[in-house]
This record gives sequence, structure tokens and C-alpha cells, in this order.
Amino acid sequence: MCGIVGYVGHKKALPVLMSGLKRLEYRGYDSAGIALLTDHGLMVAKSAGKIARLEAMIGDIDYNCEHGIAHTRWATHGEPTQINAHPHTDARGEIALVHNGIIENFRAIREFLIQQGFTIKTETDTEILVHLIRFHYRGNLTEAVRNALAQVDGTYGIAVISSLHPGVIVAARMGSPLVIGHGDGEKFVASDVSAMLEHTNRVVYLDDGEIATVTADDYNITTIQNVKITPQVEEVSWTLDQIEKGGYDHFMLKEIHEQSTTLRNATRGRLNYEEGIPRLDGLNLQYEELRRIRRIIITACGTSWHAGLIGEYMIEELARVPVEVEYASELRYRSPIFDDHTILLAISQSGETTDTMAAIREAKKRGATVLGLVNVVGSSIARETDGGVYIHAGPEIGVASTKAFSSQVIVLSLIATLLGRMRQLSVQQGQEIIQGIENIPAQVEQILTIEEEIKAIAAQYYKANNFLYLGRGINYPVALEGALKLKEISYIHAEGYPAAEMKHGPIALIDQNMPVVVIALKDPVYDKVMSNISEVRARNGQVIAIATEGDTEIANHVNHVIYIPYTSRLLTPLLSIIPLQLLAYHIAVMRGCHVDQPRNLAKSVTVE
Repeated sequence: MCGIVGYVGHKKALPVLMSGLKRLEYRGYDSAGIALLTDHGLMVAKSAGKIARLEAMIGDIDYNCEHGIAHTRWATHGEPTQINAHPHTDARGEIALVHNGIIENFRAIREFLIQQGFTIKTETDTEILVHLIRFHYRGNLTEAVRNALAQVDGTYGIAVISSLHPGVIVAARMGSPLVIGHGDGEKFVASDVSAMLEHTNRVVYLDDGEIATVTADDYNITTIQNVKITPQVEEVSWTLDQIEKGGYDHFMLKEIHEQSTTLRNATRGRLNYEEGIPRLDGLNLQYEELRRIRRIIITACGTSWHAGLIGEYMIEELARVPVEVEYASELRYRSPIFDDHTILLAISQSGETTDTMAAIREAKKRGATVLGLVNVVGSSIARETDGGVYIHAGPEIGVASTKAFSSQVIVLSLIATLLGRMRQLSVQQGQEIIQGIENIPAQVEQILTIEEEIKAIAAQYYKANNFLYLGRGINYPVALEGALKLKEISYIHAEGYPAAEMKHGPIALIDQNMPVVVIALKDPVYDKVMSNISEVRARNGQVIAIATEGDTEIANHVNHVIYIPYTSRLLTPLLSIIPLQLLAYHIAVMRGCHVDQPRNLAKSVTVE
């Protein structure tokens, strides 16, 4: 959620840091700040609001320095004001710190520092950390950070600089991602590789409980207990072009249109048509182990949770394995039952979601085999799970997930098919599913050609205050996801419901001012959904239907029809979600909303 970028090297630090901050804007923020080590000590500038305001504050001053840190903040403790923005400094102005995460025992530390004579000026938990570092400082910045963190409970990703130690950044991580960029004669510290990708693609990911002392020419990594770590340098496969808009008005629109490509990427090299078996070597499970699975728990948050619900339908039908889908934030606080034949499948686009990480650790403590379904190579979930599958969606900059969702769903279809072939599906049945999966990217491209039709529908309803989304069976989670997309980026109240449940409450809301989006595909519950549509129309509700291509009858019963190509019933979510993403996008644009950075939301949720 918050963004960190630090630089030490041979270039002017200010433009490097400001460019890095702009690369991190998509993560969500409400204030920004920067600290530069100049010939006259630390220069700190910070402002509430957007980075442009911070740039205006700094002006045209040429800070000819090569060392600094910067931050975008998403407020947790204290309002998004200038004084609460990062970096925070000690009372002497000699140490500056930026921080992602939450210090859970900050009140106790705050009282301790006050007793020691420190003056606390802000409402943040971060300020107490920089004072605690000053309290422990005895001439060695890394040791001061190490001793301070030994007193801390909570999560953090921090970067610290000091006028007493020119050319040094001390970084540490516990539950909040940090990565070191490895350039020639320069080093970077950031919470996301996108902040440094225009300079280097060689990175080192810090693990929890590690501290790095970074200079322009080297870095030294140890644990908080001062045990030496030998890091592994990895190469990031993303390119700079992938994190640019590429001519689109918004990243979200670009990412919607990228889905035919990202779906191909998610399945490339994984489809064995001859045997009807997907190849998913990253699961690290032999076929016999797959056959022994008796139960799967899928855990995730937000959009990934909706993908998990679709995975539940797929796995239970194709493999006849019981599946439960749990919010990660709830799973960790109850007592789930695990045994040797239970798999926990954790889904996260970023691979850094705090609640999902906590659920993984709880499951591992109870002896479960944990698999991950993530997008970001080298992320915390990818490193801490026993195996898993990358979705290969590439960088997703828009806060409202689109291409990551569809990639998660198609990979779940691969997992379901693999499990099904191990247990009950014939070769022919596996081949039919694989053929359907191979057809999906081209069918997505076909849907994207009718964007103008969807935009015209959006123009009729963008002033509505409420929407209802209805679906049945495997398309009920799609209704949930469609509603989530609309509320996330347009700020319209929207709810997703199983179509048959409409009569148990939501029908009271329906009138001529209530647009109702219904997923009404040609499947075994088609007639039931048509009955639900009749109930909406009888109350003057405005119906927008997602229907199967060739269904001419439905046009007689609804206000608008958006057609999608025919595919296997279990794969329909991969197609029915596309028009819902476009509908949400165009409504948000027409309402003048900030599509890529919706208010109060962040891309990677790294606090509870």
C-alpha cells in the first residue's frame, strides 16, 4: 500500500526518487515526502496530496546530491496531513526514516520515549521508530536500527538514512516487502520493483527479519540477530513498456485489453492436449500425491477470493474434491482443521497480502501443505509456500484488478483439470476442457470488439446510485466481482447476489432507478434466471443481460443485451467478466473518477 524508494549512487538522487515515486503511485497513497542528504545535512520535504504537490513545493532547486529516500503514504495512524507524512526525522534532524506497515506496540514505546525526554510531534506510529533508533544510536546506524527493531512488534518495511553516515541506506523488513536494486555503481531500495525498473532489473528480495546496509558499491544483509545472509540476485522479467500506459487513457483499460495476451501467457507450455493433462510442475506434487488429496481450502482476499469461489465450482465438479473458500482475514482467527490430506491454496496477485501471509503461516504451523497462486515472482507468498503456480499476468498497475483475476481463474481451471484427470476424468474429457481453454483468448478478443456498445450502455446508467448484479452457479462469483469493480472505481453502491436469493431481500430495492446486471447464459439454470429477470422487470427494474451469442429470445425480456461467445459452462466466467470490467470502467470515467487510483484503496494490502 505505501511506497518506498531509496537511492545511493552516482546520479542526482532527486529525479531518480521522484520518478520512482511516480512508478509507485498505483499502489495508492494520500501524502508523499522525500529526504535528501545534501552538503548542509538532511533536506526533508513532504506534503499531503499527490506527488505533483510535493514537486511544486521543491520547485526548481537543484539539490546536487546522490543519496536519499522517498515515500508515498496511505494513512493508518493519523490523518493524511503534512506533519504525519513521511519521512520522519529525529529531533536533531540527523536521521530520517520511511516506513510501510504498522508498529503494534507503538503506544508502549511512545510512553517509554517520553519518559526518556523525547518529544513526540505526530500521530503516527512511524515517528516513534525514528526516535527509538536515535535512542540506540552509538555511532553505528545499522546497529541502532537492529537494536530498535528488537523492541518492535508489528510489520515494517523501512529505509533509514543519516547525515552522520553519507552514502549509506539501512533497510529492514518484517511483513512488508522490500527489494534491493543492483545497479553498476548504484543501489536502490524499494517496496516494489517498478520503482527501479528503468535503472536495473537485477534485484535481491529481503526476507522477514533481515536488515541490509546498502552503499553505492555493495550491500550487506544480516538477520536482526546479526547472522550473515548470502543473498541471491534475481532478474526481473518485466519490461519498462509493461508498466507504461501504451497509448491508453488509463492503466485499467490497457490491462482489460491485455487479457487475451495474459491468458495465453498463463497457459503457455502448460497444456498437454494429447493426454488431456495440464503440466503444473511448480505444484511440487507427484500424481499419486494429487490423488490422495481429500480436501482443499482456498484462502484469499477481495478479487482473489472471488477467483477462489470460481475455483471451488471447478475443482468440486471436475475432481470431486471438497473445497472451502475462506477469507484469509478470517481464517487466521479461527481454528481450521488440517490433516495430511488437506491442501491450503493461497491466492494473491501481489504475493504480499498480509492477511493471506498470516493464514499461510497459521496453516503451516498446523502441518498443512500450502500452495500459492501468485503473479509476482519472488514475492513473499511465492517464497514461503511449498509449491504453486505463477499466473504470468505481468505488472498490474490499476488498483482494481482485471487481468490478474482472469489469469487466476484460468490457472484454477488448469488445477481443476489436472486434479480431475488424476481422479475421474477421461482423456477425452480432459482434451475437451483443454481445447476450451485454448479458445478463450481469441474469444476475449471478440468481446473487446464490442466495447463501444458497452460504453453506450454505460452512458445511460452512469448517474445511477445503486446497482444489483445477479448470477447463478459458477457465475454467481462473477456477479460479486462485477459489483466489486463498479464500487471500487465509480463509488456507486453495488451488490452481487445469487439470482435466486434476490427474493430474500434485495427485491425490495428494485424500481425504475435500479439497474440490474444479470448473467443469463445458456446453461442448465437458464430458465431459472429468466424467471428472476421477469421478477425484476415486473417491478420496473432496468435489466442489462450478459447472454450467450445466438440467444435472440432474451432481447425480448431485457433492456440491453451484451453477448459473449459460447464456451464450456465451467469456463464462462473467463468471458462473462470482460463486459462487466468494461462497464465499470466506462461508468467510472463518465463520473469523473480517478480510475487507476480510486480513493481509499491500495494495490497491495500489507496491513490488517
